[in-house]
Amino acid sequence: MNRRHLLITSSSAVLAAVTMLPCGLASGAEDSLVPDAAQWARIEKALPAQATAKPLKARRLLIFNRNIEYNGHRASILAASEAFKQFGKRTGAFEVTISEDPALFDKESLAKFDAVFLNNSIGSCVAEPERRKNLLEFVTAGAGLMGVHGTSVAFTKWQWPPLEDWPEFGHMIGARGANHRGGYIQEPIVMALDDATHPLLNAFVGKAYPWTDEIFRFHAPYSRKTVRVLLTIDTGKTDLSTYKPGDSCLRADNDYALAWVRNYGKGRVFYSALAHSPHVFEDAKMLRFYLDAVQFVLGDLPADTTPSAFLTPAVRAQEKLGWRLGIEAYTFHKYTFFEAIEKTAELGLPYIGGLSFMQRVSNDIPKNFDQNLSDDELFQIRMKLESAAVRMPVYYAQNIPSDEGACRKLFEFGNKMGIETFICEPKAEQLDLLDKLANEYGINIGIHNHGPDISPHAWRPEMVLALCEGRSKRIGAAPDLGYWLRQGIDPIEAIRLLNNRVLTVQMHDLHEPGKNGHDVPWGTGNGKAREFFQELHRLGIKPTMIGIEYAREWLESMPKLAQCIEFFNATTLELTAKH
Repeated sequence: MNRRHLLITSSSAVLAAVTMLPCGLASGAEDSLVPDAAQWARIEKALPAQATAKPLKARRLLIFNRNIEYNGHRASILAASEAFKQFGKRTGAFEVTISEDPALFDKESLAKFDAVFLNNSIGSCVAEPERRKNLLEFVTAGAGLMGVHGTSVAFTKWQWPPLEDWPEFGHMIGARGANHRGGYIQEPIVMALDDATHPLLNAFVGKAYPWTDEIFRFHAPYSRKTVRVLLTIDTGKTDLSTYKPGDSCLRADNDYALAWVRNYGKGRVFYSALAHSPHVFEDAKMLRFYLDAVQFVLGDLPADTTPSAFLTPAVRAQEKLGWRLGIEAYTFHKYTFFEAIEKTAELGLPYIGGLSFMQRVSNDIPKNFDQNLSDDELFQIRMKLESAAVRMPVYYAQNIPSDEGACRKLFEFGNKMGIETFICEPKAEQLDLLDKLANEYGINIGIHNHGPDISPHAWRPEMVLALCEGRSKRIGAAPDLGYWLRQGIDPIEAIRLLNNRVLTVQMHDLHEPGKNGHDVPWGTGNGKAREFFQELHRLGIKPTMIGIEYAREWLESMPKLAQCIEFFNATTLELTAKH
């Protein structure tokens, strides 16, 4: 981006404005408007011959090229459009629609696509609030979003000074800002692979890569607690000697991320700063990188998105196992949900399970956390989760509505919040409708068990298995091991019986078997915790979340929860060391 240098500042979780900072005036000519035939030939020559992943189904990508009040990057935009169109044609991995028409963000139009590529989009490129809401819910419900270079300042009011025009978009894409070195339209750097074994970095075969481009430096809400960084400036191999103290392009933490992935709700998000000039689309390695990225956002190339700040050896082991550890909000139901989020973050965990009853959202939202909340209240909850770097993949819905319209409202709420699995205790006659909606909305139904008095039709694993018979794989079990153990049900035998019908787990260990057993830290009781995890691994079960539900010492449970986490980390390291 020439001649304009942006830093977006934030107050709390919500961004307030884009403040202009003098990073030095850029010099040099504006981008040429149209790449010549030789450039097209170079793009074609560098294109990968085939896609890394076989598409799970026919895929459609919307490439949106609209800019408002900024005419730079046209050559890069055209080159990207051509490259991605040829990606699809050559590999058969997807087809593209290239447009500048905001009407494609109408709900019915967006539903035809698997992902949206905001191609160097700058300014208020989609102004209508309803269409922005559609894009947000498209992503949180499980679709893909891709952005390059100027997309970090999409949805700003492009004026002097430019103002933040959609705060949540900055969180969704992972950062704001466009600071770059004055006079360096082509700044020489060396790119380091921040996570060398990540599947989206295979193009670089484990090696740093020299590059020249207009290199952005990012600001809030960028955080390694919310994004999985892929590429950074290698500050040890890049000459930064001309930087002066106070230069607005400097970061105090020396963290200059260039590309990352993340989840926003259920959505898959990729951003790369590298696309100011069209030469990025003439480089074979960069084209492979971008092809893998688009296959990721389309949903065909699996890639871990655990934020970089959480990547301990134990968490990497859990990624290999396909397991995610989180706190069930019932553990903290004596507190508000916002306080439960804070306590989850204090424990160093990036996941929480929501709860529809017994817990108010916050002091400012003194209501149950359910589908009756307003869109503004749900926005506040998403921002609270985002500010704490906590995601909510599961949610306990105490009551399932009896009619389809009300049930749809619950599922729409689930997609607005990015919920992957509802934990509930539906009536048998509700399961046909739930199976239909589960597949329509992409949200699993995990049948929960209490004891025989509360769950007369689902307290034993055989009963849950019978309820699942003849239904899709989105209907399954959400076992509560505490209730199994109190009823004398062996969790190892139960998990073998349910097998791939296990969708999520509420984990407990009890001090003694039987009805009087109470929670103790995992691995210290009679619940066969280690054997249970060994069997879960042997069976290849990958629950939506393994939830810590500690139903004891409600106001003083933090040390016991830390013991559960320590046990889980040690166990997962042991399991992966053996394989």
